Amino acid sequence: MIQRIQSILLLFAAAAVFGLFKLPFGSSSAISGSALFNDGIFNIQDHVGLMGLFCGAGALAFIAIFLFNNRSLQLTLSRISIIANIIGIIFGVVLFMQDSNAMGATVPSEELGLGLPILSILFAAFAMRFINKDEKLVKSMDRLR
Repeated sequence: MIQRIQSILLLFAAAAVFGLFKLPFGSSSAISGSALFNDGIFNIQDHVGLMGLFCGAGALAFIAIFLFNNRSLQLTLSRISIIANIIGIIFGVVLFMQDSNAMGATVPSEELGLGLPILSILFAAFAMRFINKDEKLVKSMDRLR
């Protein structure tokens, strides 16, 4: 059933990831030698790999919503979405660290997009908890029959 709490949590997880297209990770004054802050904004459009990881994580969370009949697959896709988010966060930090030499003494300010991948991980983890609860409930009902 789509109206289950895990479906709503997975929708929030997907929305948090896709919100990265509008909200940047950080901003600064335009730095000419920088690959990330050349335009003054560090967002997922700055690197194709970063965009691919987060799009994949959001798509997996969104697809998992409609797999309510197959809870084990829904659980697997949620786990893969969390892993893709974690890899995306690590990759974003690596890109930022590689670009820190070009920034010099300029310190970028943090933006709202920095917390969205973490929020997506939390929503997906809570959804996994409710998927597990449903699975246990179904197994207990099968034992009663």
